Amino acid sequence: MKKIKLFFAVFCTLVFCLQSCDNGKTYAEMKEEEADAINAWILNHNYQVISEKDFYNQDTITNENQFVLFEESGVYMNILCKGPNGEDGTVLEDGSYEILSRFVEVAVQSRGDDLGFAVGDTILWNWGVTGNTTPELFPEEYKLTISSGSYSASFQTSREYSMAYVYGTTSVPSGWLVPFKYIKPARTTSSDKVARVRLIVPHGQGTSQASQYVYPCYYEITYNLGK
Repeated sequence: MKKIKLFFAVFCTLVFCLQSCDNGKTYAEMKEEEADAINAWILNHNYQVISEKDFYNQDTITNENQFVLFEESGVYMNILCKGPNGEDGTVLEDGSYEILSRFVEVAVQSRGDDLGFAVGDTILWNWGVTGNTTPELFPEEYKLTISSGSYSASFQTSREYSMAYVYGTTSVPSGWLVPFKYIKPARTTSSDKVARVRLIVPHGQGTSQASQYVYPCYYEITYNLGK
């Protein structure tokens, strides 16, 4: 069993190295380009970046165009609305929840040669209408599990839902789960009261494709409780 695991690890490393050789860049170089792209995005949008310490000193509130950087994950977050109950509500406790999300996924880095998108391009979304003007009726639906401060979530697999269908996995990006420690989602039909955040998500906290090809994304996401 140990030999099989070792072989599999070596095989995966070899595949990744071959991919890196194909595009002429090492993983370290790709990470450096990603960091440069994130910094350029922040400068171009005139975001103010604050530390986690400052964020907590502000009672976990971010001002307009102010993003907190979570050093461990590399995710940047701006809270637009904590939820229907605002400051009087509570964050979700241990348990399982059905979450409904609307989102926009935008490219932070140009990858025209291999993936066909440039900075600022919308990669995927279920907000408003799709590119062929067909209304998106369904939000992303996923089951969130919270246990002793640990967060995990799985998408529904119906083709009506974008993320699982497009990216071929039910695993919800880790970056999407970061806000749950601070927002207070509940059931609401009001677009003005739904929990809503903006995120800059590096590849390691992003989709399966972002992780594979090493690129960051910008998101605007709403969080609503389901049934």
